[in-house]
Amino acid sequence: MSKVLCVNVCAAGPAREVGRLVELVRAEGWTVQIVATPSALAFIDVPALEEQTSRPARSQYRKPDEPKSPRADAIIVAPATFNTINKFAHGVADTYALGVLSEAPGLEIPVVVLPFVNCALANREPFRESMGSLQRDGVRVLFGPGEFEPHPPSTSEERLDIYPWQLALAAVDSRVR
Repeated sequence: MSKVLCVNVCAAGPAREVGRLVELVRAEGWTVQIVATPSALAFIDVPALEEQTSRPARSQYRKPDEPKSPRADAIIVAPATFNTINKFAHGVADTYALGVLSEAPGLEIPVVVLPFVNCALANREPFRESMGSLQRDGVRVLFGPGEFEPHPPSTSEERLDIYPWQLALAAVDSRVR
């Protein structure tokens, strides 16, 4: 049985291209489970991702009579928004996506976070504190030179083609080995 990678998708511009990450991950032999924040549903093509992964995309907790999703061997959060990063760092689990993330460090599931934030948000103290908190919890945050670098406000559309999906996969591969 192949390893299971949960791709936790947030509502940011690159989300509409998350299929690129799925393609990279599947080429490495992973089974992919898409988990989307409720807001991300407006950004992604759920039917296309379900076809690509051969799995239902999840955005809500399952009903008692529905089968459980397989437990993830690793999680990539991409694109990770300011909101999700701050909530994850503070243990807020008010959505299914955040519930999955909140449990992962305690279950020793490797988590890689690939942010997508602008400079104005990245320079805020709550964000910097959240980044440090996640790193202390063992979460790998791909942020800074050579990883994800924040963009000026109102320029996100210009950055979509260079969003470094491949760095998230490389980071997961190095943590799961």
